[in-house]
Amino acid sequence: MNIGLWVIAGLVAAGFLLSGGFKLAQPHEKYVAAQPWADDAPRWAPRAIGALEVLGAIGLILPAAAGIAPVLVPIAATGLALVMAGAVVLHLRRGEVPALVPSGVLLVLATVVAWGRFGPYAF
Repeated sequence: MNIGLWVIAGLVAAGFLLSGGFKLAQPHEKYVAAQPWADDAPRWAPRAIGALEVLGAIGLILPAAAGIAPVLVPIAATGLALVMAGAVVLHLRRGEVPALVPSGVLLVLATVVAWGRFGPYAF
């Protein structure tokens, strides 16, 4: 199960690095054109969420791989799960059903990593 959690954490980290990097790299107008929810949010919100996603992705892998403060892994996974819970609520309220799939999958996977690393497969 430990290897499975590493694989899941790697997939989740890759997803959040891509998503967060996209939010950070795109100019606001270009991001709004791709993601309409951002037009209703404060201008700083996509960049702040992107920064949280990138930091969370790093927190899923680096502490355990380096052997320094591995307790940060389940904390990062919990934080990412909370971000995705917010995304699911946002997409439900806006009626953006297709956006629920990636958000829901990342929510479930981040929750599995948090459960496994806080619980029976802690470092």
